[in-house]
Amino acid sequence: MIQFQEFTLTNGLRCIVHEDFTQPMAVLNVLYNVGSRDESPEHTGFAHLFEHLMFSGSVNIPSYDEPLQRVGGENNAFTSPDITNYYLTVPAQNVETGFWLESDRMLSLAFSENGLEVQRKVVVEEFKQNYLNQPYGDVWLKLRPLAYQHHPYQWATIGKEISHIENASMQLVRDFFAKHYSPANAILVVAGAVSFDEVKRLAEKWFGPIPAGTRYERQLPKEPRQTEARLLTVEADVPLSALYKVYHMPSRAEDAYQAADLLSDVLGRGKSSRLYQRLVKERPLFNSISASVSGSLEPGLFVISGKLNEGVGLEEADAAVTEIVEELRQQEITAEELEKVKNQAEASIVFSEVELLHRAMNLAYYKLIGDANLVNEESARVQAVTPADVLEAACEVLRSDNCSTLRYQARPAAAPKKIAEAETASA
Repeated sequence: MIQFQEFTLTNGLRCIVHEDFTQPMAVLNVLYNVGSRDESPEHTGFAHLFEHLMFSGSVNIPSYDEPLQRVGGENNAFTSPDITNYYLTVPAQNVETGFWLESDRMLSLAFSENGLEVQRKVVVEEFKQNYLNQPYGDVWLKLRPLAYQHHPYQWATIGKEISHIENASMQLVRDFFAKHYSPANAILVVAGAVSFDEVKRLAEKWFGPIPAGTRYERQLPKEPRQTEARLLTVEADVPLSALYKVYHMPSRAEDAYQAADLLSDVLGRGKSSRLYQRLVKERPLFNSISASVSGSLEPGLFVISGKLNEGVGLEEADAAVTEIVEELRQQEITAEELEKVKNQAEASIVFSEVELLHRAMNLAYYKLIGDANLVNEESARVQAVTPADVLEAACEVLRSDNCSTLRYQARPAAAPKKIAEAETASA
């Protein structure tokens, strides 16, 4: 159970305080309600670009890292299709430094042409290294637009293409900041050896004067129900062929989410899962295989992915996976099998509450969903799932006409010249 208190500033900033005096640190977590789903199709990758720009100097503080490091703090951030999250840890007695830094960059960035150019180059290089020049790096660049043909989940957080970042103008950057980076569009969580009264005082002092901005209201295109299987086959220079199958599933906030999540665990979580036992151990078609869910705030994806053993064809591997998937749609899983994956899920929940930073992140995330106390109800929601619920999820989610398949074929290596032939030719 995570204990917390809440208040909201007059400018709309939602604040959560989690007191924990068992250790000497404090965490400030600022979640902005903006992700890659909020970008224009012509200007993708901006949410991730801003993750970098937010460390390039704010209106009154030219360097974010130096003041924090001087008081023993550290920081980081991440961007997803749904959110952008910034966090720092600092000795609790120096927590006001964190308020000063985070409030100044919420107020405004420095917006220098040089800073923008530097971060553009950093993001472009990241795009090349992690997505274009790395084996299997472009998988999600191909899978997302295959699965999503209307919703903006169709592009990855890094963006659709490099040119969108290369052509990011200062005006576009300013407009994006004004639209999304404001108190009305953010959630602040402060956790650790800090009192509620002190956090409220500091929040009002540092964040209170910032103009509220406009609460962002999404009007995103809905993804229609998929009614026909989709298949894409590509060839690439990778060590092993790989298979990816994705199915549309309920969003993180829907009641049916937990059953689909547990279904993915039954199918492909760990070495005791059905896919691993059947297709790695008993019938070694795959070198590795797993199933997971995206956990998206809007209807997301149920993902099966695996790398094949050499000499195994993609069609054979695909058919073997489909056979096991269909079995789950025909009969309820046993109470014992469900109990096993519930125990795994319970362990993950408990583990997520061990670290102070994770508790702060979870509170912010569930507040965005609608109620921070959902973090304390997650275990009960998991335990309430029945074998019938899992079967219902399998029948709805794992339909063949709801599946998008990417067959990622390893390109055959070029045949090396035989030494004997070379010697004969030289003679």
